[in-house]
Parts: sequence; C-alpha cells; structure tokens
Amino acid sequence: IKRTLANTKPFQIQSLSLFVLLPGKISDHRHKKRMGAEANASFNFLIYGRTGWIGGLLGKLCEAQGISYTYGSGRLQDRQSIVADIETVKPTHVFNAAGVTGRPNVDWCESHKVETIRTNVAGTLTLADICREKGLVLINYATGCIFEYDSGHPLGSGVGFKEEDTPNFTGSFYSKTKAMVEELLKNYENVCTLRVRMPISSDLSNPRNFITKIARYEKVVDIPNSMTILDELLPISIDMAKRNLTGIYNFTNPGVVSHNEILEMYREYIDPSFTWKNFTLEEQAKVIVAPRSNNELDATKLKTEFPEMLSIKESLIKFVFEPNKKTGVKA
Repeated sequence: IKRTLANTKPFQIQSLSLFVLLPGKISDHRHKKRMGAEANASFNFLIYGRTGWIGGLLGKLCEAQGISYTYGSGRLQDRQSIVADIETVKPTHVFNAAGVTGRPNVDWCESHKVETIRTNVAGTLTLADICREKGLVLINYATGCIFEYDSGHPLGSGVGFKEEDTPNFTGSFYSKTKAMVEELLKNYENVCTLRVRMPISSDLSNPRNFITKIARYEKVVDIPNSMTILDELLPISIDMAKRNLTGIYNFTNPGVVSHNEILEMYREYIDPSFTWKNFTLEEQAKVIVAPRSNNELDATKLKTEFPEMLSIKESLIKFVFEPNKKTGVKA
C-alpha cells in the first residue's frame, strides 16, 4: 500500500495502517517478514543531517529495514530549498538530525551565536513550518540538556524532569537556543521532539560518542545523568515516525548512570589497564567556557510506548560493551 502524507491537508495527518490482523496465530516467520518488508516499502523518508552522526546512522537503519530515504540537500534556513526537496522527494515523513553543536564541543556556540541561531532556531522552525503546511510529521532530534538538578529534582532522588516541565538550564548558549525552539515547536502539532542526552553508540571510535569523549579526557566529573543509547533508541525513533507520534518525548533510556560507572564498565569490558581521574564541578568550570547540564529525565512516556526499552545500564551492556568486549569478563 503506497501512501504518503504529502497530499493530505494540514492538521489532518493520517495514521498509516502497517499490518493486517489475521485470525489465529501466524506461525510462518517468512510471512511476517514479508508483511514487514511490504509495510516498510510504503514509507519514504527525507532526512536532514547527512554529515552528522545521527543522520548517518539513520540512513544505515533505513537501508537495513528496506525503507526508501533521501538526504535533503537544502539549507534549513532557506525556505525555497526545503520546499524544493519535499516536492522532489515526496516524503511520507521528515527527520531533522541537522544542527549546530560546535566543534570540539558546545563552547564553540558561545563565540558563534549568530551561526547557532541561524541553524538551531531559524532553520528548525522553517523546516517545522514547511512540514506543517505539507501535512508531514517531522521527527526532530533535540536535546535534553535544557535542565539541571534542582530542589524539586535533586541529584540521586530518582525524580526526573518530565516532558511538560519548563527548562531551567540556560548556562550555555547552545542549551538556551534549544530551549527556545522547543517552546515554539509546542505550537506545531505535526512535530515529534526527541530530547537526546549525552548520546552513546557501540562505535567507540567515534569522537562524538560520550564514552569516547570521557575516556580521552584528562579528568572527568562524576555525576549521574540520563543518557541515550543510539543503537537501541534510533530504531525506536523510526517506529515513532511509522506511528505518527508527535509531541515531546524524553528520548533517553530509563534511569541514570554516572561517569565513573561508565568508565568502570569500560575498564571491565574493554581495557583492564584503563585509569582516570576525577575533578569537581568547580574545577571543571576553570577549563570550560560554558557550564554543562546535569539532570535526570523521566522516561516513563517513552517506556509506556515502547515497554521493551532497557534501562540505561542494561542497554549499555547489551548494545555497547558486550559487542565490544575485549577482556575475559563474564557475560
């Protein structure tokens, strides 16, 4: 069944029927696989962020699932180029994995504020607005680094920030722009905002990987945080598109994990000779330009939609450390 959202009227985004329910139990695995392949063939994704980490992984996932996809060539802040992409590709869904995070880190945004606004604010809003006009769901990879522990959500309490909570962290210009955009996107009923935090993948050679980053630091702070295991959650984001889910989601695995806990796993599974040093937030502040966000996000909403999702520590072991295991650690 070939259906697209491109021809639907704004405000009338229709759900796609993915499976035909048959009486009794289907025991033929090949039949179910064929049905899944046929369902995937009905989708056509337009992805922004070809050169980015998440954007690149999305393309690989689409290939693995047999989903047609195209990387957008337009600049987010250039309305005509985005419209041209959509008219050419005729997508069923649009994914935004483009954005400015800075190199080597978000401190870059402090001295490049206009460039940050151009992409993270003007560009994202332009894309959301065009998708709304075209009746398309936009899956927008955002950030959860817009909160910090406070009296209502103390460190170690297990009380996480929920989707409806107002951001309370504006310590970095990057986070400030992200919070602004999230508030404005609430008015677009066609947008699914995914709050990613401290993303981790099984590719330990990737410099954007949170594990790779802290393993290379001379010193690290040791604070429990919510984090996103991309190997598990990016496929979920594709399923969210298929379900036409919209609104804000804390896009992190349930629970928190600290820097030291991750590095202890790294030592246990990867390098038994690995060592590291800690320092305090006050000491860290002396070597960075902008403060960093530390928080716990409540993942109940996402867990309710995808009950099979693992906790952060379980996901770390299954998707990251077990596949990379180099020591004799017991499974």
